[in-house]
Amino acid sequence: MPGFTDLKYRAITALQRHVVNPVQRRMPLQTLLETTGRVSGLPRLTPLGGRRVGGSFWLVSEHGERSQYIRNLRADPRVRVRIAGRWHPGTAHVLPDDDPLVRLKALPRLNSAAVRAFGTGLLTVRVDLDD
Repeated sequence: MPGFTDLKYRAITALQRHVVNPVQRRMPLQTLLETTGRVSGLPRLTPLGGRRVGGSFWLVSEHGERSQYIRNLRADPRVRVRIAGRWHPGTAHVLPDDDPLVRLKALPRLNSAAVRAFGTGLLTVRVDLDD
C-alpha cells in the first residue's frame, strides 16, 4: 500500500505532466531546462525555477532522484537552460551534499515556496553555463 509521500509524488507529477508543464513550456519567458532523454535520445523540456548567479544557474529539484530530468542529466550532463527567453548551454551537476532548504532561500520566492510545498525529495542542481 503506497504511503502519503508516494501518493503526493504521483498526484503532483501527473498534474505537472498533463496540465502545468504543457502550458508553461509555451510561455516565452518561462525558464526551461533541456535535457537529452536517456532512452529516446530526444530533447526533453522541463519548466522550472531557479536563479543565475555569475556563470552558474542554480535550481532545486522538487522530486530529487525520482525526477525524470535528474535521471536524464545523470545519463548526459550536457544541458541547455532558457533564461529570460535566451538559451544557454552548460553542464549540470547534482549536488547531494548541498542543503536544498538553505539553497531555496537564495532562489525566487514563489518557485521556492511551491518546491517546498509540493516536493517529496529535494535535491540541488548547479548548471555551469558555457557562456
